[in-house]
Formats: sequence, C-alpha cells, structure tokens
Amino acid sequence: MIYQLTVPAAVKGVDEIRVLEWHGDVGRSFAQGELIVELETHKAVVEVRAGQPGVLRRVLAEAGDWKEIGLALAVFSDTADEPTPADDKDLAELAVDFEVT
Repeated sequence: MIYQLTVPAAVKGVDEIRVLEWHGDVGRSFAQGELIVELETHKAVVEVRAGQPGVLRRVLAEAGDWKEIGLALAVFSDTADEPTPADDKDLAELAVDFEVT
C-alpha cells in the first residue's frame, strides 16, 4: 500500500513547520519506532517516528522547506517494489508517533 507522511499538528497554535533533517534517503526502510524526520517550529523541535514499517519512496519537502500542517512531506510504501502513483492526492496516512522537545 502507498502512504503519505503529512505535517503533524504537533504544537498547538502552530500553522507551519520547517523540515530540519531527514534521517534516511529515498529507498530506505524504516522500522516501527525509527526516527524519520526532524521538524521545527519557532519554539520547538518535533521528532517524527514511524508508527508502522515502511519504505521512503519520495521526499516532497527538503530540509529548510516550510510546510503547512496537514500537507504532504513524503510518500511511503509497504515494500520497495510497489509502483507509486503519479498523483500523490488521496493517499492513506502513514501512521507516525512524534515527540516535541
């Protein structure tokens, strides 16, 4: 199955978050609990961890990019050989856990 990772509403009152650092390149498999990406607001850092296993297939926001809450950051799949759609709309949400520091 194909999933999208969206900007989490991790900090109350924040409308957008900046991508700080990806913790893997396209093609990397993430196990549940592994750190995928670090995001930051003007006051906090948000660590986004995989809530399910998956393979990073496409990055839609590079380090330094600001994205609004709910917008897609990346596309994941269950396996590396699944074909990804040309259109990233209406994809299932990748399950994630996050910690705000």
